[in-house]
Amino acid sequence: MKVRACVVREKGKMAIEEVNLDKPRASEVLVKLVAAGVCHTDAAGLNQVIPVTLPAIFGHEGVGIVEEVGVGVEGLAVGDRVIMSYPSCGTCEHCVNGHPWACDNLNRLFFDGSFKDGSKRFSLPDGTPVSSFFGQGSFSEYVVVDARNAVKVDVKSDEDLAKLCSLGCGVQTGAGAVLNSLEPKQFHTIAVFGAGGVGMAAIMAAKIAGCSKIIAVDVVPSRLEMALELGATHVVNGKEVNAVEAIKEITNGGAHYSVESSGVPALALQALGCLRREGKCVLVSVTGDAEVPIPLEPYLMNPSVTLIGVTEGASNPQVFIPRLVQYFNEGRLPVDKLIKLYKFEEIEKAHEDSHNGVTIKPILVF
Repeated sequence: MKVRACVVREKGKMAIEEVNLDKPRASEVLVKLVAAGVCHTDAAGLNQVIPVTLPAIFGHEGVGIVEEVGVGVEGLAVGDRVIMSYPSCGTCEHCVNGHPWACDNLNRLFFDGSFKDGSKRFSLPDGTPVSSFFGQGSFSEYVVVDARNAVKVDVKSDEDLAKLCSLGCGVQTGAGAVLNSLEPKQFHTIAVFGAGGVGMAAIMAAKIAGCSKIIAVDVVPSRLEMALELGATHVVNGKEVNAVEAIKEITNGGAHYSVESSGVPALALQALGCLRREGKCVLVSVTGDAEVPIPLEPYLMNPSVTLIGVTEGASNPQVFIPRLVQYFNEGRLPVDKLIKLYKFEEIEKAHEDSHNGVTIKPILVF
């Protein structure tokens, strides 16, 4: 079938054009997009900070309605509303053990744009294969995805579904870093570096977990104000004060946990340095091939802290996304406060506003 999609043929250049989309094969579904979130990871791929195989269709926080199911699909039917998440092979050791975020085939499925069988579903009019970013390519009117990364959700309307785009990646990453990876004890303290979409999700999750002091670190005053609204108990402007010293003072010696979600490599050291002994730090941001020298003695060994790198918040989408939807329905995960809606044709403006910090979570509506 022919569909409209935002195609990237060369680094940094987007254009909405008509492409071909194959029918779903075994274990796959065809989804009509309702909306798609714009994430900084899309920009990293667009600008080849992450080396994605071009031409490509980006977008990896799509939500929509199932229109066709392939052979062997169970649990999904035509008409189901779904949140789409990241792909995984389902057969490697990590997937079989319920850890799809550590899939052995992650890099190929995320960034090469091919499916489990090595082929692609989009193509240009001349037949050139087009990559589906994160197995989605959700900057398109329709997509084909593997049923493993389409999660059926119970929402009342398409409008409500659009609000939940970021659950497929950004919110899953931030909230999962806290609830799945750090698993904080009640009344413990946490510092979150970066109050973007991922960081805000970590803040909301820390509140859900019962952390007593939740410290948001950013340099944009409006984001720090929003962080307080969403659950932060304290905020630190990294431009105005020494963030590590401020956190240690607030927590009487250092935070029990920290999350680095800003994507600024140097902040990884601050996220480690603000911890108390036996603290835990999780890195979730995309920094390409950036390197951060970490002196082992003052940062890791002597204080006996743990540094964790994790993808997608150590989340199994089929389990964790319904849990996040429940938190949203209960009013405990108000992700709708972070969003601004854009028409699909305004995709370049949405990317610009995301990059400039004007909008925390732009949502493209089809």
